[in-house]
Amino acid sequence: MTENKVIRPDPMLTPDTAFFWEAAERGELMAQQCSKCGKYEHPPRPMCPQCNSLDKRYVKLSGKGTVYSWCIPRYPLIPIFDNPLVTALIQLDEGIRLMSNVVGCEVDEVTNGMKVEVCFAPTAGGKAVPLFRPRKED
Repeated sequence: MTENKVIRPDPMLTPDTAFFWEAAERGELMAQQCSKCGKYEHPPRPMCPQCNSLDKRYVKLSGKGTVYSWCIPRYPLIPIFDNPLVTALIQLDEGIRLMSNVVGCEVDEVTNGMKVEVCFAPTAGGKAVPLFRPRKED
């Protein structure tokens, strides 16, 4: 993403997602985890679909994962984003998947199974959203 072109829209906060977006502003990737069975949930929801518990906690994630699947939307171009835009489903090491963008590499370098790590991009209103870039070898 071009640094001087900060026009990504701000995320929409809800009571269930506010913790996620507030963490992104701090440069942290967080997820909801059921306090009873330990299952991670994304997107966040009021009740665990595994055990129906209403008890939850918010945990910091490693920010590491792999590209599970990806595509390049060709038409219509979305003028508020740098194009071409790589839209990817990221399989996090903790087991949940996030839809995001892959940045920091050429489009033809993106592959399924590619190791990635989280980074954050500013939004038009001063918030932040998580993106993923190629991971340097551990």
